Amino acid sequence: MNILLIEDAATGKAKTFLVRQVFAAAAANASHNVVENTADADIAVVLGNTLPHNPQLNGKKVYLVDLESAFSAPEKTLSDALDHASDYVAPTESAVGNTLSAAGVKNIVAVTACPTGVAHTFMSAEAIEAYAKQQGWNVKVETRGQVGAGNPISPEEVAGADLVFVAADIDVDLSKFDGKLMYRTSTGLALKKTAQEFDKAFKEAKVFTAAAQSAVKQEVKTEKKGIYSHLMTGVSHMLPVVVAGGLIIALSFVFGIEAFKEEGTLAAALMQIGGGSAFGLMIPVLSGYIAYSIADRPGLTPGLVGGMLASSIGAGFLGGIISGFLAGYVAKAIADHVKLPPTMNALKPILIIPFLATLVVGLVMIYIVGEPVAWIMTSMTEFLTGMQSGSAILLGIILGAMMCFDMGGPVNKAAYTFGVGLLASASYLPMAAVMAAGMVPALGMGLATFLARKKFSANEREGGKASFVLGLCFISEGAIPFAARDPMRVIPSCMIGGALTGALSMLFGAKLMAPHGGIFVLAIPGAIQPVLLYLVAILAGTAVTGFLYAAIKPKEEELV
Repeated sequence: MNILLIEDAATGKAKTFLVRQVFAAAAANASHNVVENTADADIAVVLGNTLPHNPQLNGKKVYLVDLESAFSAPEKTLSDALDHASDYVAPTESAVGNTLSAAGVKNIVAVTACPTGVAHTFMSAEAIEAYAKQQGWNVKVETRGQVGAGNPISPEEVAGADLVFVAADIDVDLSKFDGKLMYRTSTGLALKKTAQEFDKAFKEAKVFTAAAQSAVKQEVKTEKKGIYSHLMTGVSHMLPVVVAGGLIIALSFVFGIEAFKEEGTLAAALMQIGGGSAFGLMIPVLSGYIAYSIADRPGLTPGLVGGMLASSIGAGFLGGIISGFLAGYVAKAIADHVKLPPTMNALKPILIIPFLATLVVGLVMIYIVGEPVAWIMTSMTEFLTGMQSGSAILLGIILGAMMCFDMGGPVNKAAYTFGVGLLASASYLPMAAVMAAGMVPALGMGLATFLARKKFSANEREGGKASFVLGLCFISEGAIPFAARDPMRVIPSCMIGGALTGALSMLFGAKLMAPHGGIFVLAIPGAIQPVLLYLVAILAGTAVTGFLYAAIKPKEEELV
């Protein structure tokens, strides 16, 4: 007999470990096996006082026993379980919700994911962990960053969880949480208003169904952030391609700015890898994953093809964005409205949708969208290339202020996406201004805690050190704790410093080949030009932000 042990949400980890050991020994003596997977189990023994809400147990025999009895008499518990286990019936959603709000959540699993998979992903994870531990809860947070899933949640942890707390700004695969109570929010709210979001989670969590993943998004968030979320999904997948390509292009310049033009040289090979291949994939990946976010896998093929067409006809990143949304919504419309006999349904995702959606998107891009968007991109590139100092400074001020307004939020990401998108058109000035200004908030807050130490608490001074390091890495979010506490002074201080940095970067004609990495990109010769003036721009903005906030910040005890 294969037996599955499941802990009740209210039981502690240490106790359940001991019970597992003695129960497994009793089972082995009776020639039974303790298994880890629900599918392999013939019977499930729940250690605790309440049955879990786990649809995977449907059709299984389940026996509920309190922890003390299982520990003191494991042989009797095993015998009673085999004799008296009954068929499992999942608790209703309302019953689970009442237990959740009345008894309090003890076991929480969480998933965090932001568009770039860097700052907000991990900072919101830390906020969730810190708050949960303050409440005395068991918590496990899985981060979906650029390197994949970190700290992955196991099936056993899913089965024992009272609540799945999802803080994600992009679409993520949540199928393993099928049947669990789930609450969804953004990484920004999870980071800045953690207690508020958990309070809402206890009241508003709903049972998640994997088959209807796209329908469980909270209505208000879907309406306000649906398009933004799809766009950021594309940007997050495009970013590694652009970073790699940009740095490899920069490496080719080590041999001379025009050394790549000589065939057969290492410089030419590097340019082929970075500019010809990596940058060639940039727009198709952007378009493909926008479509993927909208229509799941059936949208990927038409999105990639539409992005390739946008790239080949000169429509650039604007064309890629248009083709991505077009492909996603066309694929979704076909999936939702084209009805086939049950025997042919399997053909829809691999034949019908890719064929029809790709055909529609391709024809629209070639005959309708392509030429007008290509003209817009050409005009924009010519404008940026021929900007006079006045217009360049104005653009730098706008981009710099946007990067510092919400520090990783929608406005920041809009400016960032603009800079990244123009890299494909060999327009490197906006990207330099964007990254330089994006470093200012976190660097400025770190400097302010040093300049006005007496105005900051000990925790804030420690946070200032961390903020400074994050700023060096081009992670604006390091300033968020300061902005959340004192937004009316922090945000204007950061925007003034960022606007100055953006203006100086454009005035100096600074060019940046790689869209991420912060100050450490300086280690790649040719990635930033001119280096010294670029550093001057960053230092000037940092100084303005740091000194300004240090001057206007009230003492800690005066700040409400």
